[in-house]
Amino acid sequence: MVHPIAEANETSPFGSLTPTEFYTHHSVSHSTEFITNSRGIKLFTQSWVPLPPTKIIGIVAVVHGYTGESSWFVQLTSVYFAKSGFATCAIDHQGHGFSEGLDGLMTHIPDINPVVDDCINFFDSFRLKFPDSVPSFLYAESLGGAIALLIHLRGGLKPWDGLILNGSMCGISPKFKPPWPMEHFLSIVAWVAPTWQMVPTRGSIPQLSFKVDWKRKLATASPRRTRAKPRAATALELMRVCREVQDRFDEVNIPLLIVHGEDDLVCDPALAEELYRRAPSKDKVIKVYPGMWHQLIGEPEESVELVFGEMLAWLKTRAEKAAVIE
Repeated sequence: MVHPIAEANETSPFGSLTPTEFYTHHSVSHSTEFITNSRGIKLFTQSWVPLPPTKIIGIVAVVHGYTGESSWFVQLTSVYFAKSGFATCAIDHQGHGFSEGLDGLMTHIPDINPVVDDCINFFDSFRLKFPDSVPSFLYAESLGGAIALLIHLRGGLKPWDGLILNGSMCGISPKFKPPWPMEHFLSIVAWVAPTWQMVPTRGSIPQLSFKVDWKRKLATASPRRTRAKPRAATALELMRVCREVQDRFDEVNIPLLIVHGEDDLVCDPALAEELYRRAPSKDKVIKVYPGMWHQLIGEPEESVELVFGEMLAWLKTRAEKAAVIE
């Protein structure tokens, strides 16, 4: 099944189609809703459900990464899952996409725990719309991978039937981190000026993530994507989250598919491999693709079809297995 990225262009994920035409073309229904979390922040949510005669065989909850959103590249992958039989949902984290920010600030996450709570609450409410017999999976990209691991470790309505980590942030690549003096003094900077945006990184995320030029242009064409540098408190929290999930690799006991580009300069593939080694899950697979970058959807078309085809096959196999057990 061809990934919908094949229909996009450098200015629109829908290519020449309107959003409505795009969903109709792929035989999925689409809905959006704003919800208000316990902190009074309005959060944007979306869902994509396959239309008959396609049967719903599972649920996929999508977790986007830092500076990402559910309405751009992630939406194309969500439609890809939905047209394949998976009722799919996603939420924009605080300060991302169409969601409001903490104190009105974009991409500001000084504490990851409320973001994890937001995901659990929304994903559980979405799962309640379907029979308990329908298996549910987490799919996460970049920072979303760390969030998804924390979702699994914290638990929720019921256990998840599997987790796909795509370029997950188990650790930030040394080639992307701030230079040593800034990293060393970051805790002081975050305490004095938590919203300071001058934390330098070694290159922009789109420039280091998307190999294909027109896909890089599409990434920066999103009107909801911030181009600001990370805020000090956010940068400090992202590094803390990496340490937390690394300390808890030995607790990850869930069917697990890890996919990662070998040449990822944003999230360290060595830490993804360490997760694979240490996770006690009896059902775990890792695929590290030679020559590929951080955003696997940003690779040439044949690579996209290979990578996402393997993800979809993994999902379908686990969904069928869960249905047999039921």
